[in-house]
Amino acid sequence: MRTLIVVPTYNEVENAEPLALAILAAVPTVDLLFVDDNSPDGTGQLVRKLAAADPRIHLLARAGKLGLGTAYLAGYRYGLEHGYDVVVTMDADFSHDPRYLPALLAGLEARDGAPDVMIGSRYVPGGGVKNWGLHRRLLSRFANFYARTLLGLTARDCTAGFRAYRTEVLRHLPLGEIRSSGYSFLEEVLYLVHLAGFRVGETPIVFEDRRAGRSKISRKEIFRAALTVLRLKWKRPVVVPRAAAQSRA
Repeated sequence: MRTLIVVPTYNEVENAEPLALAILAAVPTVDLLFVDDNSPDGTGQLVRKLAAADPRIHLLARAGKLGLGTAYLAGYRYGLEHGYDVVVTMDADFSHDPRYLPALLAGLEARDGAPDVMIGSRYVPGGGVKNWGLHRRLLSRFANFYARTLLGLTARDCTAGFRAYRTEVLRHLPLGEIRSSGYSFLEEVLYLVHLAGFRVGETPIVFEDRRAGRSKISRKEIFRAALTVLRLKWKRPVVVPRAAAQSRA
């Protein structure tokens, strides 16, 4: 499957090159797209140099800090417009280790009835977190319980950003109607996948705190994610079921 790895960046100059090398070592046949929000630390300029030296690396440079959700959307659209079969999203800070990419992609090809979306999951057997304090562990567990319970999701890790989507999924979803812009975007997209009836699988990963740079998760973002779940619960998005769309086709 022709695969695009999408990595949103903002001030990730310390991580961009080692991450690119690690991704392309783990899965040499993929293409890699950095979506950079005009990072003042020079991340975009560095990626531009990497792209000049390796045709598998690409840069989508944006005018300013427009948010994580819109960066994912830009990556989805790039994947659809350029004819990829699979779009993978992952963090730029090595929290999502590239060594898990082969298993993530293999999940989409494993068998008849294979998942349409694969999640690199902290909360299935074999998964976990590293270098987290008790408060962050409890908060993450509660956030996933909260989303699963209110939205009826079956995935164990609803807030994970390490995902592989078949592009037919992205083509089907009403991406233009997504209202979330930060990390809550991940919950909204997964809910749309659920409502459309696509299959979701999970493969274990160990999530590790970033190696360099500063975390971009804030209390405000956590609060916004909680409100997003409530909004989705009480004003359910209109999504055409996958089966209905296929029958019309």
